[in-house]
Amino acid sequence: MVASGPKRILIVDDESAILQTLRFNLERNGYTVATAGDGRTAITLAASERPDLIIMDIMLPVLDGIEACKEIRKTSGVPIIMLTARDQEIDKVLALELGADDYVTKPFSLHEFLARVKARLRRQPSGEGTVRSDAISVSDIVLDPSRQSLIVRGRTVSLAPKEFSLLHVLMENRGRVVTRQTLLDKVWGYDFEGEHQTISVHVRWLREKIEIDPNNPLHIITVRSRGYMFKE
Repeated sequence: MVASGPKRILIVDDESAILQTLRFNLERNGYTVATAGDGRTAITLAASERPDLIIMDIMLPVLDGIEACKEIRKTSGVPIIMLTARDQEIDKVLALELGADDYVTKPFSLHEFLARVKARLRRQPSGEGTVRSDAISVSDIVLDPSRQSLIVRGRTVSLAPKEFSLLHVLMENRGRVVTRQTLLDKVWGYDFEGEHQTISVHVRWLREKIEIDPNNPLHIITVRSRGYMFKE
């Protein structure tokens, strides 16, 4: 897509009133909008329309939003904002763990919603502007930002965009404590309104991918009341 053209947004919700309301307001703000009513169609449109942002309800027919998010994340790093009427921590954590970038709990104010959309779209892709072109090698872990690749003990490991950015920040600052707030600012953006729980979820997922024993990590160490440190 041409960078100067209107941003494309895919809205996925099975409630037609919500689809129409969001579509009207987003198009009025200059966005190009596509819609889907179920998770399976969302996956198809995510591939064919190549949107700049996906807004997706968790409760969907055919395939729910959590599973659809998981499938989309296998091939795309497009930002995803999840919508949910269930104000339960497990839903939020699961959505973020599977690759969503943000969540909005229904009912929400239209002003807040549009602000979230604008903030997410103006943000540079994960790590852009701070990523170095040279690979970072620590022990048997090699992170190559320029190629967006990770090799652990000779094996290529796939990471979601936020996982990659998080690991990149930690490895760049290896041997030093990085506070949770710094990680939120650098990886999710200074205007991210989520909770520090978001970081814990992604750290746990990273440990499962790079540590020999995730329950007794050698590299990604928790520094109580301060943050995390990547040890060499």
